[in-house]
Amino acid sequence: MSTYTVHQAKTNLSKLIDAAEKGEDVVIARGDKPAVKLVPVSEAPPKKIGRRPGAYKDELPEFPDSFFFDPLPDEELELWEGGSLTCPLNQPEKADETAA
Repeated sequence: MSTYTVHQAKTNLSKLIDAAEKGEDVVIARGDKPAVKLVPVSEAPPKKIGRRPGAYKDELPEFPDSFFFDPLPDEELELWEGGSLTCPLNQPEKADETAA
């Protein structure tokens, strides 16, 4: 392993790159403390495959235009505008009136 100061690395950068490409360990230090290691790039890292446009186009159901363009029913519109949901599951439990 060869260690060089920052000044030496600036002066001999092309030589250090050649050495790293040949497999030699090249370390650049700030004063006495090693800071970085010069290594060759073998290949570009593989691209991460994230979302792809159209990936599920054959798996999603077809929706009629009315789904997108017709106004919402009043009940749904009220919910979007801050109304409360009247589902019995969302109501607080009532005390049992027969227990008294």
